[in-house]
Amino acid sequence: MTFSAPILQLTDLRYRWPGQRSFGLHVPELTLAPAETVLLLGESGSGKSTLLSLICGTILAQSGQVVVAGTDIASLSSGKRDQFRAEHIGLIFQQFNLLPFASVLDNILLPLQFAPLRRKRVSPPQEKAKQLCQALGLPQDVIHAKAGSISVGQQQRVAAARALIGTPPLIIADEPTSSLDAATQATFLQLLFAQSSAHDTALLMVSHDARLADQFDRVIHMSDIATSERDGHDT
Repeated sequence: MTFSAPILQLTDLRYRWPGQRSFGLHVPELTLAPAETVLLLGESGSGKSTLLSLICGTILAQSGQVVVAGTDIASLSSGKRDQFRAEHIGLIFQQFNLLPFASVLDNILLPLQFAPLRRKRVSPPQEKAKQLCQALGLPQDVIHAKAGSISVGQQQRVAAARALIGTPPLIIADEPTSSLDAATQATFLQLLFAQSSAHDTALLMVSHDARLADQFDRVIHMSDIATSERDGHDT
């Protein structure tokens, strides 16, 4: 799947949490190109998690557009949004969210159970999972180990392989390196960047660690793209 247009495009996005009139989020514009790696920096409470939820379609903005791979998220029903997210967005969570008693292979293949189009791009799935493990520096025999029995660094790479399987056009990584030392962080990011480049996958990684900035194509601060709205006025 090849995209010449932006993978992600946000336009005049506004969201206010129900029952919390004192705070909202306004993002005038944000665009990610194919194969672009972007680091999004922001302090706790700056709206990073809300922004990721808007991009993934788990919540909908009151106004504005979120366009992922050419599709306006708001134009889809709730069920269609879930399906679209499974097909087009790979997620790497801070806590990895692996199934500890399932094998590494089963964890990597899990997204394909909910994404038939993504599954069609992987043939055969087991072989592609093994190739991803090799590309991400995992030992060959780890594929059959229980996910809960391997090291934190290995779990992180399994989470990355799960997000990358089936080459979704957008990868969103939420603080995936926060529990790793600097050397392991750098190695992991370079492996992730290589996969992103190979498949024209856009990568948006959220962090509060500015030391990672030099490794990305572009660095964005939440304060540069978003304004908090208090009592109905931008601040």
